[in-house]
Amino acid sequence: MPVLVGFVPTPEGRAALRRAVLECQLRDTRLIVVNSEYRAVESSELDPSAAEVRAACAELGVSEPEFEVHRLQNAYEPADHVLSVAEETEAELIVIGLRKRTAVGKLILGGSAQRILLDASCPVLAVKVDQPVDLYRSTLSSPSSASGV
Repeated sequence: MPVLVGFVPTPEGRAALRRAVLECQLRDTRLIVVNSEYRAVESSELDPSAAEVRAACAELGVSEPEFEVHRLQNAYEPADHVLSVAEETEAELIVIGLRKRTAVGKLILGGSAQRILLDASCPVLAVKVDQPVDLYRSTLSSPSSASGV
């Protein structure tokens, strides 16, 4: 079962993508990238999400996982799109990036992350931009750190 990442080309999206790449390596599974940035893409144009996946793999020094990219369709809200693709692909984990918002910002703009957290049928890993991406490496390599969890 794949790991799915909700991706937009922002610091939060890139943090989620890096963590999703590590989760794929840890679980030995494929990656589903759901690009929730709506923009028209010419059929001959390379999807920038694929380049982002390759860059994240290179940055982390991991072999590139098998992956596919799903782009937001104009009829979907980003949260609906992530949840729909997660159901279709039977994802075992959804990874999303979080950013801090004011209460008014949440009210006006809605809460895609909140919807995904509450409505997903599989576990959701929410990643902050400043969260270290090699948490599993340090936890797995140090036996004493694993006992404190």
